[in-house]
Amino acid sequence: MPTLKIHNPATGQLIDERPADDAASVAAKAAAARTTQPAWGATPLRERLAAIERFRAAIVAEVDSLAATLTQEVGKPISQSRNELNGLLPRIDFFLAQTEKAIADQTVFDDNGMRERIGHVPLGVVANISAWNYPYFVGCNVIVPALLAGNAVLYKPSEFAALTGLHIARLLHAAGVPQDAMQTVIGAGDVGSALLQQRIDGLFFTGSHATGVKIASALASKLVKLQLELGGKDPTYVRADADAKVAAESLADGAMYNTGQSCCSVERIYVHESLHDAFVERFVATVKGFKVGDPMAADTYIGAITRAPQLAVLDAQVADAKAKGATLRTGGERLPGPGNWYAPTVFTHVNHTMELMREESFGPIIGIQKVRNDDEAVRLMNDTRYGLTAGVYTNDEAKARELLGRVNAGSVYWNCCDRVSPRLPWSGYGDSGIGLTLSTAGIQTFTRPKAWHLRSP
Repeated sequence: MPTLKIHNPATGQLIDERPADDAASVAAKAAAARTTQPAWGATPLRERLAAIERFRAAIVAEVDSLAATLTQEVGKPISQSRNELNGLLPRIDFFLAQTEKAIADQTVFDDNGMRERIGHVPLGVVANISAWNYPYFVGCNVIVPALLAGNAVLYKPSEFAALTGLHIARLLHAAGVPQDAMQTVIGAGDVGSALLQQRIDGLFFTGSHATGVKIASALASKLVKLQLELGGKDPTYVRADADAKVAAESLADGAMYNTGQSCCSVERIYVHESLHDAFVERFVATVKGFKVGDPMAADTYIGAITRAPQLAVLDAQVADAKAKGATLRTGGERLPGPGNWYAPTVFTHVNHTMELMREESFGPIIGIQKVRNDDEAVRLMNDTRYGLTAGVYTNDEAKARELLGRVNAGSVYWNCCDRVSPRLPWSGYGDSGIGLTLSTAGIQTFTRPKAWHLRSP
């Protein structure tokens, strides 16, 4: 039987080894999910809601041990692991509060004996290839509404967050979700490829653009529902009338939280020339104040890089920026010792010839570029193949709305950043992906609309 070895990215040590799936076991789990889905879909919604309520209670009861496991396998600081688990609770609450209304039948016409209704039926079997950077958020954005809508789920957690994925499945099963309705498949890319070969009704993926394109190509002939969240190169503009100190401290957190390993991390900053120097001074001071260290320590802010190959990406972006004339303000190198560590890194005097300002970094590195005016800022913000999030810091809400209305991004922020709400859809433009999760639209995305034409005799 194949196995998956799980290492702590902060130390390099082997922390666990678990049985992995192969093509045969993936096929068996998919068949079991297909068989059990009609019964789960026919289960009264109140019972499905009650199961998720019990799942929520289990998260609360085990938050400390779940956070410790997450930190050990992905290198996230323990305080941020707890933040993720605590932040999951209002998302679950949203799904619990809104699902019944979101998937209820709706009468849209009723006249002279003819009624027209829109129904919502489950997709069927939903495959979820999830991410390691926020496994509770990203996984449950799919798993919870999919199960509540009556689907069976084939869940592949990232191989870098497999223990957390197994905990999610364990807690859902203990809460009353049938084993066959919530199947977990464990392994690396070969297991994901095997999952794509199964008879599924929807595929929900969060990860890199390159992998997303491969998934879309593999599923093209199957004509299944496809949702791809593929990251971004998220820009923010600090306008002339902004508070430089407030913006700098907020954006330093937005760029470096979770060691910069967030889909919506701030990855490019444009600052009006009148504020540039004051902003940079405060930004660099804030970043230098972030504690790098043992992820299990309560006061650690910067943890380990989860995937060792990402270190080479960061090295290459640093070398390219230096070669093209950027000024290194802090960091710019790997940190010594075992594990995967990179110093928080800030560059100024950057431009769009540099990889740092064009390609996703997914690490604790940021470029800050001076701009002359609003139009230049918007032009540069839109000079990207991605379009996940974007933000503006200004005291003028009307101007913020006008500028953000011109930016190609699925989520936009005024005087905030790196924020996701269950009440709002999570989607992207361009190479940031297709489809959406979250919001009531993100509940309905796990259903098929069914048109009813009803004529009274």
